Amino acid sequence: MHISIFSRSADDIALIARSLPAHDCEAVQQRADLRRAQAQLPKLLIVDVADAGEHLADILQAATAIPVLLLAGDEASELAALAEYAGRRLVESEFKPLRRHAIAARVAVLLQRAYPDHDERQVQQFGDYRFETPANVVTHAGTPVTLTQKEFALALLLFASLGRPLSRATLQESVWGAEDDNAVPTRTIDTHISRVRSKLALKPENGYRLSTVYGYGYQLERLDAPPPKK
Repeated sequence: MHISIFSRSADDIALIARSLPAHDCEAVQQRADLRRAQAQLPKLLIVDVADAGEHLADILQAATAIPVLLLAGDEASELAALAEYAGRRLVESEFKPLRRHAIAARVAVLLQRAYPDHDERQVQQFGDYRFETPANVVTHAGTPVTLTQKEFALALLLFASLGRPLSRATLQESVWGAEDDNAVPTRTIDTHISRVRSKLALKPENGYRLSTVYGYGYQLERLDAPPPKK
């Protein structure tokens, strides 16, 4: 779906786009450009309250037919704006600093509310492994596997990159994101890798090998055939 993002923060725009990979996200940084974007009838509008300023009411008035996600900090004026529009069926809010999973959840709620027939489920199949987003459901040979949000994101990234080594920097950026102020400790990544390996039974007898690439990161490989059981 086409989503317009009115924000002057390049970091926030990039984070939102990463949060909504199944959608066509268009960044808008000037009010004149926003009017043109609204004329193209986006399915959802994301607005930074601080950047909208005194024009927020006009922006929302022009967007009465589409859902709107408001982004706000903790300034009194921004909180007052959220209070003014609280309770509107097609308006939701999210506080900064932004978090990818929270953004994805808010957008999913708004789209479902505005377009009841909309189904944004995406299913990716890798052998016996089936991943469904945005519900973050994974099954192995038809059996559901319980993963945390970050374990799910890590597992899907590994499967989507089969046969290619992934650096620790890539894993951090893709799974933990730039919203984390500090680098994710090595042990945190290692722990999540270990849990994914264990929960999804990623071992040679099941046709997969999740191995460490020394001094770089990790790589998931699909084996041609599992070795014979002894």
